[in-house]
Amino acid sequence: MTEHDRNAAAYWSANLRLIIGSLIIWALVSYGFGILLRPMLSGITVGGTDIGFWFAQQGSILTFIVLIFFYAWRMNKLDKEFGLSEE
Repeated sequence: MTEHDRNAAAYWSANLRLIIGSLIIWALVSYGFGILLRPMLSGITVGGTDIGFWFAQQGSILTFIVLIFFYAWRMNKLDKEFGLSEE
């Protein structure tokens, strides 16, 4: 295996770890907090409503937006680390 192939495999592996981690966080927030864990979270209020309802309506969307920016920032760092930046 050449140095280029090892570099490409390491880049792809880091990219997949980032994607899988982001998907786990997204699934936990949207499905876990908004649907599955909602009965347990019903006693905690945020903004006049229970936190389970808040996650189902707004929290999952806000978390998704934060994940988009985090993914873009982290991928830019990975690109620079592996010498693939666009600059």
